[in-house]
Amino acid sequence: MTLRKLLLTGAAGNLGRVLATDLASLCDELVLSDLPASLDKHGIRGVGCDLADADAVEALMQGVETVVHLGGVSVEGPFEPILQANLRGVHNLYESARRQGTRRIVFASSNHVIGCARQGQKLKPDCEPQPDGNYGVSKLFGEGMARLYWDRYGIESVCLRIGTALPEPIDRRSLSTWLSPRDLFSLIRASLTAPQVGFTLAYGNSANPRAWWDSTEAWARLGFVPQDSAEPWAAQLESIHPPEDSRAAQMQGGGFLNMGPYDR
Repeated sequence: MTLRKLLLTGAAGNLGRVLATDLASLCDELVLSDLPASLDKHGIRGVGCDLADADAVEALMQGVETVVHLGGVSVEGPFEPILQANLRGVHNLYESARRQGTRRIVFASSNHVIGCARQGQKLKPDCEPQPDGNYGVSKLFGEGMARLYWDRYGIESVCLRIGTALPEPIDRRSLSTWLSPRDLFSLIRASLTAPQVGFTLAYGNSANPRAWWDSTEAWARLGFVPQDSAEPWAAQLESIHPPEDSRAAQMQGGGFLNMGPYDR
């Protein structure tokens, strides 16, 4: 299946730069977008767009059939920047998608939607949300927008609660949450090309024996089978973790539990 016009937001971010070349192989036209300064910094030829600017997003979405939405603030932090990029931005994206007739959006949600769940607790995508901060709340909002625009307007969405998406796992926590670059692309490709996804929630992790998340049904619906595992790094990483009595060691969100609050 070849897509006609695919938009990748957040193209200058770490994940966007990993995915761009492979995504180009799936479509006739790939449009890369990020903040203008970010594109310039990384020398990416794309369309500069502030997601909080509704008119700019409307122009960006002209003729777009499918979207991989990575754009926005990608870490925990003060609320105001997250409000603009992650809440206003995702609202502008879905509203423009409705007006433009966009068929499907793959939304990069986050494991931080359930970051206050206990480590070791096995969770399915339909579990009760337990966000661990402003960032996690913003991703929960994005999942809500995806649900709304499927139910009311028929725009399909796959919301991926992405884990630790790095070339290699880095600590004990990531032995459970790691998502390899190969599996990341495979998951996004499946999310773009699977038939009739409607509204689908899935976790993004590799085939880690210690995984805390069960996306069996969602992965089957998408046709995704992870190929990699964090377990080969277990011996060298098991001792790398926060103090055992800390929230960061006890809850699935890890180090995000050490950030904030962001009082004035």
